[in-house]
Amino acid sequence: MTRSLQAIAYHRPSALESSQGGRLLGLETSGGLTPRGAEAHPHFFSGFLASPQSAARGLLAVADVAGARYFDRSLRPVLDPVVTGNGDRLRFESFSGCCGVYARLDVLPEGLDSAETGHGTTNVDVNNPLREALSRMTGDDPLHLRVGPQELAVTTLDGAVVEKKVPLPDRWLRGFAEAQVATVGFDLRAELPAAEAVRFLRALPRASGNASRGAMWVVPAGKTLRPTTRPVAGAVCLPGPERLAALQRVLRQATALRVYGPAADGAATTASAWEVVLPGMRLTLTLSPEVSRGFSGEGGVLEALATEEAAADAELVSVLLAWEPRIDPADLAAQSGLTVERVRAALTRLGTAGRVGYDIAEAAYFHRELPYDSDRAERHNPRLVAARTLVSSGAVELTGEPASVVSGERRYRVREEDGVLSCTCPWWVGFQGRRGPCKHALAVRMARRRATAGAAADSANTTRTGTTAGTGTTAGTGTGESALTAVRRAGGAR
Repeated sequence: MTRSLQAIAYHRPSALESSQGGRLLGLETSGGLTPRGAEAHPHFFSGFLASPQSAARGLLAVADVAGARYFDRSLRPVLDPVVTGNGDRLRFESFSGCCGVYARLDVLPEGLDSAETGHGTTNVDVNNPLREALSRMTGDDPLHLRVGPQELAVTTLDGAVVEKKVPLPDRWLRGFAEAQVATVGFDLRAELPAAEAVRFLRALPRASGNASRGAMWVVPAGKTLRPTTRPVAGAVCLPGPERLAALQRVLRQATALRVYGPAADGAATTASAWEVVLPGMRLTLTLSPEVSRGFSGEGGVLEALATEEAAADAELVSVLLAWEPRIDPADLAAQSGLTVERVRAALTRLGTAGRVGYDIAEAAYFHRELPYDSDRAERHNPRLVAARTLVSSGAVELTGEPASVVSGERRYRVREEDGVLSCTCPWWVGFQGRRGPCKHALAVRMARRRATAGAAADSANTTRTGTTAGTGTTAGTGTGESALTAVRRAGGAR
């Protein structure tokens, strides 16, 4: 696993303090991106929370996931959660160390007691003393939340700085993008009222040592969920029920449980999302298809990363984003001149750079900027890197059908049927496309697109040589400016 060490500096540790008006929860921020650009310690929010207990418990649940490994528990990295201000809400996100569980707490406008929220994304410090203080919170005394440094204007450079050295695996960043791609295809499968939700979650089997309980299936039955031994029609996969342990934090405040997932497809396990509805907020855990499978290796983003068209589209779409809590692909298509399908591919690519997330409850993308190197996940994606190496080394032969790829001492055959590529390699045989394309199929896709682009360029050159020179026009715009330039001229860059 590729890892880097990132220094995260805070002016002081986050803390829960008593005050005359109740309690003050001060969450310190590190470097992040805002509409004004990069800031060392951005300020996103200062105001009272409508449901203090729910907020405290929900934040602890997100921190629980950040510090957990549900597979290979020999190491327990603690990664600070990420917070995004979207103008009307706050989103706290984390990923488990094993990349198999994605957690997000959405504090909605009604949960923020009408206080103004800023825009931007940064890390927040959730340290052990703060966790202990939040765990001891009782009653519903007023809770004032501050996300960002206090009185930065009078803080000198000689002030105390709390610095953490945080190990950031590349697969953790890739996991955010893969979880987004997986949940886009989910539908609401069941909704349980509070009493049934609590009863169901408390009855789930717990982990025994380092052994997982494996996957189970559940089907809606009236107002509850009933376990089943096989994926019958309407069933939802619950891969590793012990991975929902963090939801135990908020059961007393839960008002409902919503379950999302894809339609059952044979006996194969699938990812699923489990959302606890709280007063003014939502806590969602998204589980990978198997306890031993992190989202980072699912491969759902590889097709979007492999195309130069998607890269150009992503650059165009990115200048239209403005920290919106809801991104409408149709609106972006109208503004950019792209089709909705190309906009969705661009959003997938932006998700890989940590710049876009997906809110399954609202079936909408949202803008955020994870405070990491945006190209890192793409540079270090093993299958993408291997596929590009195969193409550049001339290992792909496109003549005839099927195409062939020489990899090591073997030659693999890659067939295409209804737009889907299959391969004779062990990866494809083992997963049948459930974890994205293998490196050989990806290489064939890239080589074919490159060949098509080359042929189109040759055709365009031939056409231009037959036209009258010196007109000063460019096909497509008539002005010589690119679509990206045109959007920026129209005020698209924000």
